Amino acid sequence: MNKKFWLKKIMGFAVLGIICVSLLGYAIMFLWNSILVPVLSISLISFWQALGIFALSKILFGGMGTSFGHRKNGYWKNEMKEKWSGMSPEEREKIKQEWRNRCRVWKKEDFPSE
Repeated sequence: MNKKFWLKKIMGFAVLGIICVSLLGYAIMFLWNSILVPVLSISLISFWQALGIFALSKILFGGMGTSFGHRKNGYWKNEMKEKWSGMSPEEREKIKQEWRNRCRVWKKEDFPSE
């Protein structure tokens, strides 16, 4: 009975995954064909090309989920807290001043007026 339960659960997730990927492929295809074709005068794409575009964008921009795990659990935030707590007050003030100098160029009053 336990094997049947897990088999049903795995098959359910597999079917759900196929449905989600299919819906995503059709959504990408629909958006591409309804927005980019009239605006940029490019050719229509098929469902399989839409899935290929999704896979390529996931590889190029998403990193296949490996880098997002560290950000979600606060890995970088905790690491920075440890570094900050190990600094002397003089080192902290030096870093604060350095970042103030770096960010100063973005203030409106620092830009030359025309």
